[in-house]
Amino acid sequence: AATDEEMDRMCQILEEAMEIGCCGFSTQLSGEGSVQRDYDGTPMITDVMPHDDVIKLARVLKKVGRGFIQGAGVSRELTEALCQASGRPVMSSLGVTTDQHGQPMDNYKEQMQWLEDTNQRGNRVFAQLITAEVGFEFTLEDWNLFDSSPHWRDITLGDVPTRIAKMSDPERRAALREEFDAGKGPIAGGGTEERVGGVNVWGVASMIVESVEKDELRDCEGLTIAEVAERTEKHPIDAMLDLAVADDLQTTFVTPPRERSEGEMEAIKEVCNSSFALPGVSDGGAHTKFITLGAYTTEYLTKLVRDEGVMDLEQAHWRLSAYPALAAGFLDRGWIREGAPADIVVYDYENLALQPQEKAFDFPANEWRRVRKATGYRWTLVNGEVTFEEGECTGATPGKVLRHGSA
Repeated sequence: AATDEEMDRMCQILEEAMEIGCCGFSTQLSGEGSVQRDYDGTPMITDVMPHDDVIKLARVLKKVGRGFIQGAGVSRELTEALCQASGRPVMSSLGVTTDQHGQPMDNYKEQMQWLEDTNQRGNRVFAQLITAEVGFEFTLEDWNLFDSSPHWRDITLGDVPTRIAKMSDPERRAALREEFDAGKGPIAGGGTEERVGGVNVWGVASMIVESVEKDELRDCEGLTIAEVAERTEKHPIDAMLDLAVADDLQTTFVTPPRERSEGEMEAIKEVCNSSFALPGVSDGGAHTKFITLGAYTTEYLTKLVRDEGVMDLEQAHWRLSAYPALAAGFLDRGWIREGAPADIVVYDYENLALQPQEKAFDFPANEWRRVRKATGYRWTLVNGEVTFEEGECTGATPGKVLRHGSA
């Protein structure tokens, strides 16, 4: 925990940031078991942050009278306490009908009822939904979302030679096999197999070999790890790690596709139409080598609105643009009106479609990230200037930094 002096200084820094344009703060409170860990495998600092310290930061927003708070892993009780301490909106991540593995969340109706009730009590709380179909595409050169397992966390720390050495170690392999056989292996994105009744959902055996670098391994492409294990007469753990090590950790694995059930779709429709629900979630650009959740807007318009009819198009536009802007306190953005900045997207509704993921080498030092483009977007305008036309960048950069919710 921070000392009183350290906490006072943090509050001072936040207040200074708010005065020069900051829009609030966010925090992850996932505890010691956090799956999204620091570079050394330990929980992020905020994961174990005392709740009293978060409330002290919230009081800064009340003092300045602006901003909002966003949190992951924040309890309902703390969410309400943050609202009361700050007098500002709180984005609660995440309102879902299933978890990120497609496992039913029996309490989603309870979540939605709580949202209604807490807002009736004067707390401005919004649920940021997972409306996108989350899937992972990764190599073991970079992967760290098996961190719920100490054994996997160990072998996926370090550079490539270090990881290969750990993945080849017989004692570490034995521990991984024992964990797998006990039904306690990690699931992509967080959690373990035992929390879904031992069903191997997005665990090691269900992973699909999407591509390999070395020609001699090409016959594994398209197979699940379970199929590779059967073909090579190996344990699934050994099948996956032997393949990855032989390919210098360049083998790309993907989580299997998942079809939404009729019952799940009905639940999604109910949640999406909640008075306090915001579509999502982009994940803020996190895990750039594993997922591309920034595509949630296109997926929302195509799969949920156009194909499934969860709401009409006008309501979808409101949910994707105007409502989040209002919730976050952006004063001059979000909907088209005379005198407002012309931030406009023009698209072909019937032909709007997502494209497969690809790599873009556009980070500093030519580092790469996964991106997912779409067809059907005709023009994108920012402050009245066309920045993209038919998917091609025009080179125009008319955007401005938002301060205090406006440019």
